[in-house]
Amino acid sequence: MLDRIRKIFELFPRIPVPHKLEDDDSMHELTEALGTAKTSVEGCSSFLKAAIKWSMEFGAPKTGSPEIHVMLAEYMYSESPELDMTRVSYHFVRGNDPPKFASILVNFMGKCYPGEDDLAIARAILMYLSMGNLKDANYLMDEVKKEVESKQLDLGESDLIQFITYLLQTLLRDALPLFNMLRANYKSCIDREPGFNELLDDIAEKFFGVRRRNPLQGMFGELFKMM
Repeated sequence: MLDRIRKIFELFPRIPVPHKLEDDDSMHELTEALGTAKTSVEGCSSFLKAAIKWSMEFGAPKTGSPEIHVMLAEYMYSESPELDMTRVSYHFVRGNDPPKFASILVNFMGKCYPGEDDLAIARAILMYLSMGNLKDANYLMDEVKKEVESKQLDLGESDLIQFITYLLQTLLRDALPLFNMLRANYKSCIDREPGFNELLDDIAEKFFGVRRRNPLQGMFGELFKMM
């Protein structure tokens, strides 16, 4: 069945978007291409999300087929005219191809706005950790650093990247007080993205057994899964 889904997926078009705007005709062509690309991405996303839901009911992991998640993440990244790295990361962390995810993140670093690169990396790591997946979180961080170095890019050492580095080390041992201290010391950079605190609450629960004080916490994540 996965092969059939893949064959249908490969039939969805890749819409070339013109990059040079020389006159009004070029602008009209761009507008049409963006509209077509958006329609195609919506159609493909709906198909693959339905396939993921189907896979959850017929033997795949509870989060759905990893292979289909990777298909959807790749298509969203390469074809969406309104790129949403949160959605891309959501599906990659439920997939089974961390090397490809690392390459996508490094590619994103080369074209994103300043200050978006460390957010994208931190988000990816925190999403893996919120699912209890320390192995792939560590692998992703190491692989991103290797690719950045080989391509002579500048990852930098922002406060957020420092926090992620220390966090990965902390989770290798039973060190809840250190985890809480890191959250307090790096609060300003964590607060750059509202969803990070919720992911960290999930991580505290997964790795240290810390129960949420408010049972309504986590609803944002559950609602996001339905989008």
